[in-house]
Amino acid sequence: MRFIREYIPYYKRNLKVAGPIVLSQVGVALTQLVDTFMVGKLGTTPLAAVSLASSIALMGFLFVNGLLMGATPIVGQLFTSANISNDDKIKQIGKIFQNQILLALLSSVAMLGLLYIVRLFLYNMGQDVSVVDCAIPYYVILIVGILPNTLFMAGKQLLEGLGNTSVAMAITIFANIVNIIFNYFLIYGNCGFPQMGVIGAGLATLISRIVMAVVLFIAIYKRHEWRQYCRQFSLQMFDRRSILEILRVGFPIAVHILVEMSAFSLSGIMMGWLGAAALASHQIAAQTGNVLFMVVLGISAATTIRVSHQFGAKDYHAMRMAANASIHLCLCANTIMAILLVIFRRNIVMLFSADPAVIQLGSQVLIMAAIFQLSDGMQAVGAGILRGLKDVKITMYVAFLSYLIINLPLGYIMAFVVGLGAPGVWIGFIGGLSVAALLFRIRYLKDFKTIQKNGFNYEKH
Repeated sequence: MRFIREYIPYYKRNLKVAGPIVLSQVGVALTQLVDTFMVGKLGTTPLAAVSLASSIALMGFLFVNGLLMGATPIVGQLFTSANISNDDKIKQIGKIFQNQILLALLSSVAMLGLLYIVRLFLYNMGQDVSVVDCAIPYYVILIVGILPNTLFMAGKQLLEGLGNTSVAMAITIFANIVNIIFNYFLIYGNCGFPQMGVIGAGLATLISRIVMAVVLFIAIYKRHEWRQYCRQFSLQMFDRRSILEILRVGFPIAVHILVEMSAFSLSGIMMGWLGAAALASHQIAAQTGNVLFMVVLGISAATTIRVSHQFGAKDYHAMRMAANASIHLCLCANTIMAILLVIFRRNIVMLFSADPAVIQLGSQVLIMAAIFQLSDGMQAVGAGILRGLKDVKITMYVAFLSYLIINLPLGYIMAFVVGLGAPGVWIGFIGGLSVAALLFRIRYLKDFKTIQKNGFNYEKH
């Protein structure tokens, strides 16, 4: 009981920060999940098409988002630092924000061009031709959304670094409602709109992402305490060193995310080798698991904020307690979600598809997805702790080992050599992410000992 009482204040503080992030992240995931759900009513081929297009486009989206995530711990440590005057804080944070926007624009345009070229190779990935024919128009519309999505992320990372997570949450929920409404109009042709099917789902998602970016920047401009960072903007504030500082933290995060999502996307391609039913089952499990994972991702993002704030304030005991509290919260949340996934697995699949083959196979895959939640959650929080310390290079190396060297080969062996099929691919995820969780824990425990010994002079190499 004494142990629990000691941690209760940290649970409360972490949840206060994590709660809005969780809702915001769930809202982002629901955008894709709603597309999957509403397109699933059109049949197995459209559902498989959305799976294929989403799994490839998502890699580009998340890589660029990862680049921008480097700003959160930088802003967080500046915001709470006792060694900098308030005027200097405003100037330095404003400079980071301005260069963050420039980085968002440059990286999103470059990624859009790359993703557009990738569409030429979709027919060479061993997928059903009918699935690719359906996927390409949706894919093209989807990737255009990287521009507003990246600008939204730039503003979101600023506010999270300042400790505000509720505004992005409210905007994301609102945009998700917009997405649902336009899905209803454009997919099925309701209320006088043309019936556009899968293309309509892509247009609805694009509209919702534009709404997110516009509303967030209006919110920043309207609030004085945030607008003061924009007042620092000038041509002289564009600075290569500021961009490199963001990239120094953000690039390893982006590579970590890219490698992780590559494992999901390449596994999706392997699922396509097993047929449209396997690919549709994978899409259902991946999207359902993704929504549940947003809870842990919110806790992870809150951990980055809390750890960076306590580190900036030189309160190393509170920093460690906040990290431990996030681990406890993650274990509790993921255990509950895993149990619910197993209990309601068949009901979940039936929400998306009436195909008996998809229902049977998807129910099996969801059992693996439930087990996967535990290892995935622990690696996510471990990565969040390391990001708060700006110790991010190690996450890139561990991701490469865990997802590409262990995850994919193990999944292939279990699916095609052992003959477990679709569930075997997910066994690869469980093995790879368990290794990542263990290695992250070893690393941040070592960091804590170094910080306790060397204090604020701690620097990662």
